[in-house]
Amino acid sequence: MHITVAGKQVETGEALKTHVREGLAVIARKYFDHALEANVTFRRDAKGRMGAFFACDINLKAGRNLFMRGEGEGVDAHKAFEVAAEHVAKRLRRYRRRVNDHARSLAEDRLGEAATQYVLQAEPEEAEEPAEPAGDHSPIIAEQPTDIARLTVSEAVMRLDLTQVPVLMFRNSGSGALAVVYRRPDGCVGWIDTQAG
Repeated sequence: MHITVAGKQVETGEALKTHVREGLAVIARKYFDHALEANVTFRRDAKGRMGAFFACDINLKAGRNLFMRGEGEGVDAHKAFEVAAEHVAKRLRRYRRRVNDHARSLAEDRLGEAATQYVLQAEPEEAEEPAEPAGDHSPIIAEQPTDIARLTVSEAVMRLDLTQVPVLMFRNSGSGALAVVYRRPDGCVGWIDTQAG
């Protein structure tokens, strides 16, 4: 597994990097022997709760299109990493059997469809006069290739939870139709199915 350790206004010495590599290696061996890469970022956290002065973000790529995120705070960088790593490990424990089966099947035979994801420029909130329409949509400021995976609804909800994205489009493996799951403001998961009705 390729591991990148970086710091924002935090010195990431060799001892900290070794601690991170060893900690993530244990998690990878236990839950994801085929984990691909991890990016670990440390930063100072002046607004930390309960005396925490450091924060750690872990972004783990555990398989094709399977990303996980863990966050932690602590009185030092080592403690912040341990909290973030436990956050990742806890999520993996919760989904261990389903995630392993799902990731293996994705790697072997569920390749998904090619698509393009666009990021549109937000409209200013305070406009003095209505702007002239610039076409059908706001200007595109970024685009990147993505895949629409073939999943069951429960697999899509699991991936939504693991990746902490607000919305996920997928092709329903049961019906073959495009579907969307999303996190509602009340914390529940919504499901839009194009086959319903």
